[in-house]
Amino acid sequence: MELAQIRMFKTVAEVGSIARAAEKLFCVPSNITARIKALEAELGVALFLREGRGLRISPAGQTFLAYAQKILALTAEAKRAVDPSAEPSGPLRIGAIESSATGRLPRLLAKFHQRYPQVALELTTGTWGQLLDDTVGHRLDGAIVAVDVERSQLKRTPMYREELLLIASTSFGPVRDIHDLQDKTVFMWPQGCPYRAALEHWLLRQGLALPIVSLASYGAIVGCVSAGAGVALVPKGVFEQYAKGAGCVGYEFAELTAVDNLFYWHENAGVHPAREAFVAMLREEFSV
Repeated sequence: MELAQIRMFKTVAEVGSIARAAEKLFCVPSNITARIKALEAELGVALFLREGRGLRISPAGQTFLAYAQKILALTAEAKRAVDPSAEPSGPLRIGAIESSATGRLPRLLAKFHQRYPQVALELTTGTWGQLLDDTVGHRLDGAIVAVDVERSQLKRTPMYREELLLIASTSFGPVRDIHDLQDKTVFMWPQGCPYRAALEHWLLRQGLALPIVSLASYGAIVGCVSAGAGVALVPKGVFEQYAKGAGCVGYEFAELTAVDNLFYWHENAGVHPAREAFVAMLREEFSV
């Protein structure tokens, strides 16, 4: 079993085609076909199911893919480990919840690219559970989420506290207390979002039940609020980034406590200069 075979297998599994994998790896399709057949012969299982001209990964292939990702991640770690003082370079895969990617990271990402141009930074957004799963599976080098949970194989450190604001259209009228929202519609991310949980706990403590419309997009949420269709609870970073410029007013309430955002990484990731430089810049930017 060779690393080249494993890398070819992983690439085919990701792009779903030997031809596309050959383009990505800059080699001929026949070479990939021969290498994967040799790998299948060595393992004694079919890694892909041939369906006409297409390929579909087999159940055994799905199992092997998880190991392939770990093997390649460990190989990359080994290369980094022999030169820990090297200038950060190479791929850096960071995941972030939408509020962080929208409200807090744009300026930092621009500064990071200017400071470390040799780092190929990839930013992925998703739900916090998905991002932590991807970090455990070595598909991400780290993730920023707004939950503080124990997770096997992961380490974490606080990055910043995100204050929460209730936003409403400038045409909505002043919101002096929560009871001014009676019979108003609230636009929020779907269940599982920590900011939605903060809103629901606030409403429950106040004995107020409001209709909540689930939208998995801050752009859509801000758009609905700006149009006067209702209100929303958003992180302060989202408000400052574009809700304020969309004709929305932000209201602070003492009962809405700030939510910690944390950075998670795999405990076995080892030396990773680019990731460590990114975390250092997060601390620098947010004075953690």
